[in-house]
Amino acid sequence: MPLILGTNSIKDTGYDVANSLRFDRASSTKLERTPGSAGNRRTFTFSCWFKLGNLASSQSDYYQIFGATVGGVNEGLFISDADQFYLYIENDGRLITNQKLRDTSAWYHVVMAVDTTNSTANNRLRLYLNGSEITSYATRNNPTQNYDSSVNNTSVQNIGERQNDDYFDGYMAEVVMIDGQQLDATSFGEFDDSGIWKPIDVSGLTFGTNGFYLEFKESGTSANASGLGADTSGNTHHFAVTNLAATDQSTDTCTNNFCTLNSLDNYLQGATFSEGNIKLVTYNGSGKTAWSTGTIGVSTGKWYWEVKVSSTGNDFDTIGFAPSVTTSASAILGDTTNSVGWHGYNGQFRKASSALATLSTYTTNDILSFALDLDNNLIYVYKNGSIQNSGNGLAITAAASVSSGFYYPAAGTNDNAAGTYEFNFGSPSFAISSGNTDGNGYGNFEYAVPSGYFALNTKNLAEYG
Repeated sequence: MPLILGTNSIKDTGYDVANSLRFDRASSTKLERTPGSAGNRRTFTFSCWFKLGNLASSQSDYYQIFGATVGGVNEGLFISDADQFYLYIENDGRLITNQKLRDTSAWYHVVMAVDTTNSTANNRLRLYLNGSEITSYATRNNPTQNYDSSVNNTSVQNIGERQNDDYFDGYMAEVVMIDGQQLDATSFGEFDDSGIWKPIDVSGLTFGTNGFYLEFKESGTSANASGLGADTSGNTHHFAVTNLAATDQSTDTCTNNFCTLNSLDNYLQGATFSEGNIKLVTYNGSGKTAWSTGTIGVSTGKWYWEVKVSSTGNDFDTIGFAPSVTTSASAILGDTTNSVGWHGYNGQFRKASSALATLSTYTTNDILSFALDLDNNLIYVYKNGSIQNSGNGLAITAAASVSSGFYYPAAGTNDNAAGTYEFNFGSPSFAISSGNTDGNGYGNFEYAVPSGYFALNTKNLAEYG
């Protein structure tokens, strides 16, 4: 499998994607449109880039990427409750891949290419992942020749949802429908010299009668050219939005991958992740004092992020960073070796059980800022824009000397109490009243980013990491 634009893939691409749309399963988010006239129901291609939040298997349910409903039957592309692609067209016609989709830190690209007129049965349904055609299937049942699907029909066409169920969780970008052609992946992407699959400009494609191109450039909530579901193909097939807001427009994309929280680092804490894995609710129960970490670790450079405390865990909040995932259900951020945590109930900023300083306490609606200087092994922290510890940096262990060689943003609880934290790595789920970027123009932060510090994303990592 070729490399994709994930945490360990930081190569810059020639074509930049500006925006994605964040889907939150818990909020029942979706896009939908009912065409006024039918297009080609036998031959079409759907393409999109996506990044997963929670895995489908963790929800014990399917995630729909795209589909259409007619007569109570939904056809389209899903991720199954076993984290496999599931393409369903006509009664028992379906493809179920052997491959599993279990990386929540990376962007994937999928192409669903359909042509039921093809005399070769195995060419009627084709799937491509990250530029390569999938040929290994746990199940392969081909539709009958010349079958008319519900896609491109005058029935509801859904993105991110199926019949008020199976809501997608994560991010989508560059969502494209080509009506009337069965295209392969090379119409939507290309491999660079190092074998990384990357997007290309698709604006010149022929989209066909019911084709569309969703770039998520706009932030409105109406089904028109200024809405989140605006079609920029020229066809003006705008999608209506449900339970989506301007804050769901994200700059975390397939050409600049931002840090999120790692929903796979949850075995011991048992936390709840939402809003594309940037909102965390720590576990409220007996014997759980662990933490969860971010998807991007850093070993050098200067990095900035913010955390909004949406609710406190009876003031037993711990927010900071750590060199690794939790290894014990009784681990406390700031008390375990080389982990660093700012404790809400008493303001102590701790490293490996030692208080480096006593800072301000914090509570609901406070925004904490972290400026991590790994060139000089110092951390500067802020509460609501005011620097703590009289502006003096607090000394931390060099990343090269910690167990993993990296530090990851982290948060947890230290007394079995549930707190809610919204991380802002530059593309927040909450409204920003000011709007600040780093020196490279990346991010949307509440407070000014200190000079020389940068948002945790792959473009910045390529330059400074």
